[in-house]
Amino acid sequence: MKTSQSILVVDDDVAHRIMLKKLIGSWGYDVSEAEDGSIAIERVRQRAFDLILMDIRMLNVSGIEALEQIKIINPAIPVIIMTAYASVETAVNALKKGAYDYLTKPLDFDELKITIARATEHTRLKKENEYLKGRLGERFDRQNIIGQGAAMVKLLDTVSQVASTEATILITGESGTGKEMIANAIHYNSQRVEAPFIKINCAALTETLLESELFGHEKGAFTGADRKREGKFRQAEGGSLFLDEVSEMSQAMQVKLLRVLQEREITRVGGAEVIKIDVRVIAASNKDLKKQIQSGRFREDLFYRLNVVNLFVPPLRERREDIPLLAQHFLNLFAEKNSKSIKGFTPQAMEKLLKYAWPGNVRELMNAVERAVVLSRTEYLGADELALMMANDAVAEKVNQNSLPENLPLEEVEKRTILEALDIAGGNKSEAARRLGITRKTLRKKLDKYGEKS
Repeated sequence: MKTSQSILVVDDDVAHRIMLKKLIGSWGYDVSEAEDGSIAIERVRQRAFDLILMDIRMLNVSGIEALEQIKIINPAIPVIIMTAYASVETAVNALKKGAYDYLTKPLDFDELKITIARATEHTRLKKENEYLKGRLGERFDRQNIIGQGAAMVKLLDTVSQVASTEATILITGESGTGKEMIANAIHYNSQRVEAPFIKINCAALTETLLESELFGHEKGAFTGADRKREGKFRQAEGGSLFLDEVSEMSQAMQVKLLRVLQEREITRVGGAEVIKIDVRVIAASNKDLKKQIQSGRFREDLFYRLNVVNLFVPPLRERREDIPLLAQHFLNLFAEKNSKSIKGFTPQAMEKLLKYAWPGNVRELMNAVERAVVLSRTEYLGADELALMMANDAVAEKVNQNSLPENLPLEEVEKRTILEALDIAGGNKSEAARRLGITRKTLRKKLDKYGEKS
């Protein structure tokens, strides 16, 4: 899917059109121009724009006339009408004809930026849902998730069993194991497949922003809330909502989420209206929520509401039989993407892949294979190409050569691995973090956690 969204600016005022192109382009959009409604119509026939910003009064074909034709050609394109002749009648007429919104000249650039962002986000979400539906198919197919080991077979059997139910699902597992892919499989094999599948990362937003994103807000609810906005729960109506990293929610947000799950209703921020919802919640966490409960960081009652069915995605080190399958899959994918004729791995390279600890799990394996494919000049990826990214081989060897006692707790394995990496790096924390595939900040947090000087 493309990342740069395309906008067509239609205005017969040359200076105004050029100014808008430069301004909107500076916001990261790919901007094209048209000096009349007739030209805009032809451009839409040739290309699927993500948004059109169009003046209402033009010499040959007006914005309203062009809007009508554009909606016939491609009704999915949001069109924002702008005019210096502000009137209620004009605005209502434009909206009746299918305009997304209506702005008056001289334009308020902050308002313009917000309106464009909302319109293009709506388009992006629709495209993403269509993309995922096309990629995964209408029904869940095990071939979409690679894994033939006992652990993955058991997981996928459970997924196929619970997907068609209405049960709330909690997916647990380390970062990079593929929790989001499991969530995709659940939704696209459920009775809600034709409805939206909305995702939100709870760790990426502050408490205030998260509340607004989930529940929506009324106009004037807080500074910058210039209009009413629907939240993710309303956007997911009839479908599913994926709450990634749910353990990162504040205590206050946990209380509000619990109420939503119990009552099946929400209230917008700054509002009083109680809105009934029909949404299936799928949550995920890379932390042990039972330990979070014991430490007072997560509510026990919310845990039981989320954990109706628990799906544990095993780390890659516990499903080594799947490594050759995954590695070959990623090799084929990135070889085609980069137009390279690479057939497979040398025995030495595969041995290296099988011995490595993979702290970043499937995501790390994917990145490792992609990097090796890009750098390779041969038909088979060798150990040398993999060595360029697996700089922490010495750590992996120590972990995998039976140097650790059996049944050692995972946290102790992590601690020893981190200390081994520091030792190999000669105490250089930046180098140790690079070898482990984590940031220096994360390394410092880990060392503080284990009582080591950071």
